[in-house]
Amino acid sequence: MEQIASEASRAAAEVKTHFRTCTLCEAMCGIKIEYQGDKILSIAGDLDDHHSRGHICPKGYALQDLHNDPERLKTPMKRVGDQWLPISWDDALEEVASRLVAIQSEHGNDTVGAYWGNPTSHNMGIMLTMGRFRKALSTRNLFSASTLDQMPHQLVSYLMYGHSQLFTIPDIDRTDYMLILGANPAASNGSLMSAGDVLGRLEAITERGGKIVLIDPRRTETALYVSEHQFIKPGTDALFLLGLLQVIIDRRLTKPGRLLELAKGWEQLAVLLNRIPLTRIAEQTGIAEADIERIAVEYASAERAVCYGRMGISTQEFGALNHWLTNLLNILTGNFDSAGGMMFTTPAVDLLQISGRGGFDRYRSRVRGLPEFSREFPAPVMAEEMLTPGKGQIKAFVTVAGNPVLTSPNGRQLDQALEQLDFMVSVDFYLNETTRHAHIILPPTGPMEHEQYDLIFNLFAVHNTAKFAEPLFPHPQGTRSDWDIFSDLCKRIETRKIANRPLKQRLQYQLNARLGELMTPQRILDQALRKSAYGDGGKLLTRLNPFGRKGLTLAKLKEHPHGLDLGSLKPSLPSRLFTDDKKIDLAPAVLVGDLDRLCRRFGGEVAESGLLLIGRRDLRTNNSWMHNSYRLVKGKDRCALFLHPDDAAAYGLNNRDQARLASNKGELLVTVKITEDIMRGVVSLPHGWGHHRPGMRISTAEANPGVSINDITDEQFVDELSGNAVLNGVPVTLQRL
Repeated sequence: MEQIASEASRAAAEVKTHFRTCTLCEAMCGIKIEYQGDKILSIAGDLDDHHSRGHICPKGYALQDLHNDPERLKTPMKRVGDQWLPISWDDALEEVASRLVAIQSEHGNDTVGAYWGNPTSHNMGIMLTMGRFRKALSTRNLFSASTLDQMPHQLVSYLMYGHSQLFTIPDIDRTDYMLILGANPAASNGSLMSAGDVLGRLEAITERGGKIVLIDPRRTETALYVSEHQFIKPGTDALFLLGLLQVIIDRRLTKPGRLLELAKGWEQLAVLLNRIPLTRIAEQTGIAEADIERIAVEYASAERAVCYGRMGISTQEFGALNHWLTNLLNILTGNFDSAGGMMFTTPAVDLLQISGRGGFDRYRSRVRGLPEFSREFPAPVMAEEMLTPGKGQIKAFVTVAGNPVLTSPNGRQLDQALEQLDFMVSVDFYLNETTRHAHIILPPTGPMEHEQYDLIFNLFAVHNTAKFAEPLFPHPQGTRSDWDIFSDLCKRIETRKIANRPLKQRLQYQLNARLGELMTPQRILDQALRKSAYGDGGKLLTRLNPFGRKGLTLAKLKEHPHGLDLGSLKPSLPSRLFTDDKKIDLAPAVLVGDLDRLCRRFGGEVAESGLLLIGRRDLRTNNSWMHNSYRLVKGKDRCALFLHPDDAAAYGLNNRDQARLASNKGELLVTVKITEDIMRGVVSLPHGWGHHRPGMRISTAEANPGVSINDITDEQFVDELSGNAVLNGVPVTLQRL
């Protein structure tokens, strides 16, 4: 017995190494973790990772802070009055299921709503149970962070290519000319462009003689790595893109090549895109006419070019138009589905083949009448659906890994709406600005305590890779993973809803439920890998396939702790298209119609707009995540209001002065930072801060609260086509205190 204890003690004392992928942004950087027992000793970049090549940003080091955080919840909590009391898993799940079903039975299915935050995309357990949970709820009131971020991109992909998840990815490793709009990869590490070591990849473009042009109202961190930066007035990116297309068409610089046969609607483009004179476009955007012409000619003349636009052009008034025109620019110049241009991935697990293509405007929200997209309503309507009485009013709400009080527009209104709900449950391991309103919190295990495979971000990768990691640490006793939580919760909800169904349906459900219990996340992943392009019978299998006769399996993937290199992005049209006729639709009717709105908005003289507010991102944070890590929030104030020197002089403001920043939704007290890195007439605050509300348990974040930009953004101000929140180009006023 003493010998066994001694061996166990030596094993616990042994320093071991574990490889996995960082889950704190989209870059999928490989990390090397040194640990001893249940303690993490160090985290470093994995030099042998095929995707990130040893790169790691400050967030990666802070993964250990999340694992070790004493304020991270590990047992279910129930709010009783002003107190939070521990509750058993059985009691918690039973109460959640019974309350949700009871509310739906009394008031209708749509009186329960649900919201998914960005972290769900990093979590295989949630991704594999999300569809079942949505079906179990059977409500139309479903929301996600997508309409605070990339929904215009997804809508345009659905309209042009036939699938909402068919994302266009810049082939950054082979391009000669990269035009970037509204993206800051030096801070984001790449977004909808999963590119480990993105700065190295950007530097490589200029090192091989290429050029990078950045269009942004702020001279961002990325500007240090580009060849040219142009300021642009917030909200006018669609005009700039329209100007580029006009020049290219007028000067006959189009060269679509084989895309001529792969697309329809060519005959409409010349007339459609020549609606606003280039002179007026220059006046409205603030970019000189000569510069627009020069950039257009350079772009069209480059051997391999790519235009990439991200969150800055999604979260504005014409988000969907921006992505449509970006796609047209790549297509008309032949920089689409070809090396160095905009391409599609071939992931080892292809979600496109196992998920629905999406849909648009099949029904509308109850209060404002905004259209659904892919069975979701825009997040900006959440509060009004809770506060407006009537049939279908949301009375109960589920949040999953999200903090919409800080991340959705007019967060103060949503704060009030959540407070008056009959019932709320949050699947989250922090008591934060949103979850403090819950009646029950169900905390899942941390990212080190469950297996990992990136189902979503491999769809965005600039190079095809695959990587799996086992849990670093076993589940601590009394904890449950997201998979465990949702599997159990779904079963309890379904059992209640099926109870009054005919016997045949009940028996069929019981049979399906038992079969479902045999499937674990790893078994599902193994089946998906086998059915992929790299699996048994896959289109990429040959006699020389390194995975053998049966192709790629989970067992074979596990043999590669640093991941598998599956090759560069490859031309994939027309087979990758999901349109019925296997053609790209260049001129979808709803996008053509929205072009009229752009022309009405900017067709006249330039109007004085006062100050316009834009957001910004910081390398050390990601939305509202990780502010309870001291190593990520320490140092300089990152919540100052950026203000141009000329605007500062006009308002009588000096550096570090306090000022009142106001919109039609409220006001904030801000500290001013004067900088020439911001365009005249534009001010900037970061996103995801504002940890000042009572009743939370995130002491490090509360000690560094900052201010929430979304306390003054407007939930009524959306991209009319996609319903995406407008978080950039918000009119504000400024007053010295």
